[in-house]
Amino acid sequence: MPEVKYSKAMKRLEEIVAKIESEEIDVDELSAQVKEAVTLIKTCKDKIEKAELDIKKVVDNLDAAAQ
Repeated sequence: MPEVKYSKAMKRLEEIVAKIESEEIDVDELSAQVKEAVTLIKTCKDKIEKAELDIKKVVDNLDAAAQ
């Protein structure tokens, strides 16, 4: 499965939430949409955590170089 970009995952999540909130979604597709949303949320969370680690490494390297 190709990697999903954070911005596309968030856009898709917003679409799913909007459909659910406006009650446009059929009960038969609700389960599939919720499962997709959970996968997208995990993807976004993982990307945020990776970005935090990458930023921490850069800042730590800057601190080490400054000493």
